[in-house]
Amino acid sequence: MAIQISSELLDGCVLGLLMHDDYYGYALTQKVQGSISVSESTMYPVLRRLKKNQLLTTYDEPYQGQNRRYYRITAEGKRQFKVIQEEWRDFKNKVDKLLGGESHE
Repeated sequence: MAIQISSELLDGCVLGLLMHDDYYGYALTQKVQGSISVSESTMYPVLRRLKKNQLLTTYDEPYQGQNRRYYRITAEGKRQFKVIQEEWRDFKNKVDKLLGGESHE
């Protein structure tokens, strides 16, 4: 069984990677796919939405005669990442309690 990942959590994964470095689309997709199951056709709409919401900016760099579009997190993207990160911690702790069989006081 594959657990479906919410769009907000996927946004958080992308923003989290971009907190450390800029990536071009394919490399970013490969990084995400290294940890969670997501299709390439899912990633590009995510990147477009994050850019539209001003959480990312883009720039082009030449590579072997063509341009690669790189994604960079914005200041607003960093703020949103912190919100998603905090919400994830809270959600994860609650699910861990349920799955771990800890007592519910």
